[in-house]
Amino acid sequence: MNRTRRKPDLIDPLTVLPGNLQEKPPWPLYQQVKHLIVRRINSGHWSAGNKIPSENELVESLGISRMTINRALRELTAEGILIRKKGAGSFVAPEKPQFALFQIRSIAEEIKEWGGNHESEVILLKREPISKDLHIGMQVKMGTEIYHSLILHKNNGVPIQLADRFVNPETAPDYIHQDFSKITPSEYLLTVAPIDEVEHVIETLLPDEQMIRLLKIAQDDPCLILNRTTWINGKIASQNRFVYPGSRYSLGGRFKASSSTGQLTV
Repeated sequence: MNRTRRKPDLIDPLTVLPGNLQEKPPWPLYQQVKHLIVRRINSGHWSAGNKIPSENELVESLGISRMTINRALRELTAEGILIRKKGAGSFVAPEKPQFALFQIRSIAEEIKEWGGNHESEVILLKREPISKDLHIGMQVKMGTEIYHSLILHKNNGVPIQLADRFVNPETAPDYIHQDFSKITPSEYLLTVAPIDEVEHVIETLLPDEQMIRLLKIAQDDPCLILNRTTWINGKIASQNRFVYPGSRYSLGGRFKASSSTGQLTV
């Protein structure tokens, strides 16, 4: 008995007609493939967690090379739009997570709530003499040693936060001895040195070479930066800089206004 192989349900019929994927500018073919996949996701045809067609199916459906398809899928994965599971294929990633803006929580806890899997990579953990800028910002004497950590946090293997921390040893003397591949700095610090005051300052910028390399993003992919200073008993406990790829997350919070003044209390 002859069996006819059904082509994958990839995109709208008009999209797969010859000539819709243009071989010349304005867009390279791999970018056109990315656009088609994102459009299919945004239309609701593929929801979070859905498996998309395999590389072979996409090659057959679109009539372009495996190398082009592979690049498109790799970049969509790096951008947090797809999740690629070894031996299983590519899946639509969960909706962009929203990090708490007016709370201090462990990123591992937040990722778990989204249904993801947290892992961290310790890039740097050492003592170092305080710099002139930090000496002024942290109100610590020049010549004092502080703790410096740089940790990359991932969700399902995709980098989502680069955390750069400077910690005052007086508030957390054993910080330098922790295994931050097993516990996050926030979890440890909230346990041993509960804070009583926090300042958040948010900015956006284009990534530098280190951000591009560690977060696996393009040089024109804007980043959101959360600068956090914490105090304990009037003394600065830490200065932190959290870098997030703008395409993979958002910041948000909910709070109430005073019924009498209409002012916001955070």
